[in-house]
Amino acid sequence: KGAVLIDGENGRVFFEHNKDEKLPMASTTKIMTCIVALENGRLDDVVTVSSYAASQPEVRLGIRKGEQYVLRDLIYAMMLTSYNDCAVAIAEHIGGSVEGFADMMNEKARELGCYSTWFITANGLDEENEGGVHRTTATELARILAYAIENPEFLSITQANSHSFSDVSKKRSFTAVNKNAFLSMMDGVL
Repeated sequence: KGAVLIDGENGRVFFEHNKDEKLPMASTTKIMTCIVALENGRLDDVVTVSSYAASQPEVRLGIRKGEQYVLRDLIYAMMLTSYNDCAVAIAEHIGGSVEGFADMMNEKARELGCYSTWFITANGLDEENEGGVHRTTATELARILAYAIENPEFLSITQANSHSFSDVSKKRSFTAVNKNAFLSMMDGVL
């Protein structure tokens, strides 16, 4: 419904279609979740899973209430496989609640000049509150992504083929596999 193709170095627009229409952003929300987590969390932090995080709908890793994970591992799982439960666990850990984390996401969006973007969830599920609906525009999503790819840790995470990890107690093990097929289609893809 909306698209923009820009030159990453100078911002020149090559193609646009409804580039400023406010639209749901679905799992591309996790780009901002990752950035806010990287900038405000410590990757070695231990995250305790809440019942709310564990109850998130598919796509999910299947983390359970009371389990503990290293923040780095949850970020990899969220970005490589788009797990909703990991996004919520990250948000609650860093923001104290999903609402507190959404405030941090919205503050970052404003810092980046994104005034049509409104975050409510950390995982991108549709939601509405007094500020409106969870939304962005193609132009503003491109601005957020242009900012994100300047972060070497973001690139390292999102370019990984896979990431294996366990919960802190070593009772359960997982491997998150990168679902971004575009990464292997040609050289130079970020």
